[in-house]
Amino acid sequence: MPFLGQDWRSPGWRWIKTEDGWKRSDPCSSEFEDEGNPLNDIDHAILLNSDEEICSTECEFASKKRKKDHFRNTAKSQCFYRENWIYVHKESTRERHGYCTLGEAFNRLDFSSAIQDIRRFNYVVKLLQLIAKSQLTSLSGAAQKNYFNILDKIVQKVLEDQYNPRLIKDLLQDLSSTLCMLIRSVGKSVLVGNINIWICRLETILLWQQQLSNLQMTKHINNGLTLSDLPLHMLNNILHRFSDGWDIITLGQVTPTLYMLSEDRQLWKKLCQYHFAEKQFCRHLILSEKGHIDWKLMYFALQKCYPIKEQYGDTLQFCRHCSILFWKDYQLALLFKDTGHPCTANDPTGCFTPVSPQHFIDLFKF
Repeated sequence: MPFLGQDWRSPGWRWIKTEDGWKRSDPCSSEFEDEGNPLNDIDHAILLNSDEEICSTECEFASKKRKKDHFRNTAKSQCFYRENWIYVHKESTRERHGYCTLGEAFNRLDFSSAIQDIRRFNYVVKLLQLIAKSQLTSLSGAAQKNYFNILDKIVQKVLEDQYNPRLIKDLLQDLSSTLCMLIRSVGKSVLVGNINIWICRLETILLWQQQLSNLQMTKHINNGLTLSDLPLHMLNNILHRFSDGWDIITLGQVTPTLYMLSEDRQLWKKLCQYHFAEKQFCRHLILSEKGHIDWKLMYFALQKCYPIKEQYGDTLQFCRHCSILFWKDYQLALLFKDTGHPCTANDPTGCFTPVSPQHFIDLFKF
């Protein structure tokens, strides 16, 4: 039986068949250079003039080639699975070989449906932002396609519904900065796929940023009650429900009454006490002209130094008994007592732990 091993011509190199046999092509040699390949004349450094602009007009054929490669290598739908859960295994045993990777989990968990749920929307966006900052190169090729397809659906949803565009702008800004850095480091083999695909993806991100910057909020005409018609104590209760200082400032720009309520010192004091500890207050005391503590400036000063608490309507759940990561459908859980995964524990609900976006990333760091 013949030995089936790796090709002796070393896959990955460029080989030319000659009269004397196969010879490896030297990239710097002009003897085996393909004169008919226009991609040899493309300098990718020209395509990156700055962190935000790409000069794609250097070669018309190169632009068409990038779009062709991008269309060929970009799937229009996510890899769907019947189960919306995944077993997180970190060890290789006799019964199960291999490890659970971040890309595999990203493919198995249904994030495309999660962004349609308003309770899970912010959670998925935050998770995509963390992956864009540090874990983008850890995704497999299929997971990268799913990542950008889900991102496309998020942008289109924001453009249609005008829901939380500030959060998406921060995500695209971090992603574009990461891609610019990775494209420049292509010689270090940090990217999966053709460089033209990543350049085309970066161009798409820049187009999304331009569309979001030109987004105009439409005013819905309603003959019924509006937010301004509510009494002051109800408006004050609404402001005290917010956990993000930028949301309070944005709401305060709607009417003069809301602006007056958004400048309340007690409102910002409770917000600081919710996110930060008293020891952190003492290190960053900011006093106003009257000698009082300026809690509003304190909040933004502390936000730059310490992480704030994150609140999500719904998150991924991790079963400590089964080591399974899953989405929990609360309606099915009430009707059919379905836990969302095949759990064998006597008390399944006591084994569930909510998983934050950062905890999700940490689960796959070995």
